[in-house]
Amino acid sequence: MKPFRFAVQASNTLSAKDWKLLAGKVESLGYSTLFLPDHFGDQLSPLVGLTIAAENTTNLNVGSLVFDNDYRHPLVLAREIATLDNLTGGRVEFGVGAGWMTSDYDESGIVLDEPKVRVERLKEAIEIFLELFEKGSSNFKGNHYQLTDAKCFPKPVSQPHPKILIGGGSKNILELAAGKADIVGLNASLKAGVIGAEMMKEISPDKFDRRFAILKEFAGKRFDDIEIQCLTFLVQVVPNGAEVRENIAKMFSIETGDLDEIPMALIGSKNEIVEMLHKRRERWGYSYIVVHEPEMEAFSEIVAELT
Repeated sequence: MKPFRFAVQASNTLSAKDWKLLAGKVESLGYSTLFLPDHFGDQLSPLVGLTIAAENTTNLNVGSLVFDNDYRHPLVLAREIATLDNLTGGRVEFGVGAGWMTSDYDESGIVLDEPKVRVERLKEAIEIFLELFEKGSSNFKGNHYQLTDAKCFPKPVSQPHPKILIGGGSKNILELAAGKADIVGLNASLKAGVIGAEMMKEISPDKFDRRFAILKEFAGKRFDDIEIQCLTFLVQVVPNGAEVRENIAKMFSIETGDLDEIPMALIGSKNEIVEMLHKRRERWGYSYIVVHEPEMEAFSEIVAELT
């Protein structure tokens, strides 16, 4: 089993002073990575925000959960990531996905193709990223992208490339992640394009058992090299965990026992959460846990306990 490490996902700090202070606090609390999402709402643009965060820290990794492949041509994004990795001394975790949030596509006018097409496009983009990072150039002829003598300068410092992070819950995405990713976000499937009632159907523990089995099957011999990440959404460090879990379970019309096991929820005392994380690492391989900015200070006692 992989050792635990932890990250913070942030998006709402908009002033330069506060963003720099936040990056420093994330590092000082013992988290390994600061992530920004990649959406068109009220948030910092990820590439610029991550650059500033890295500049104001010493060892903190930076990345996005995740860059939407449809928003940028892979040659453009590869050069940006390689430059950031080069100038930070190799502190980039390169999260990239096929896109899913309907409102982003509505707002931008970018066509939201069916999932199969978006995943095929992402597969081609991943091949391009790897060629550019490892060889410094690419001649690629695919159904979605055609590159001729494309160059990536500067080359990334990380060898053989910045860590590739792919997250998702569908079989197609898990197959791609199993073959290409260094970090896999084993997540719920977001077919509906929004976080809501449809997502609730996808978060039962047995469905995560199935996703884990698919990932392990497709990964084969490289499974032991993969770090499995969980992005959480319900995190509360409280002394009365059982009572809080029962109330939340009623709100979402799910069984309390299921809530105790749902990977995206961590509710309880420090000792209870530590025990949950050990069990989830054993069951699903989760060793890389991401919490959101509002929970990071309270959760830092778990970070200190497990890292």
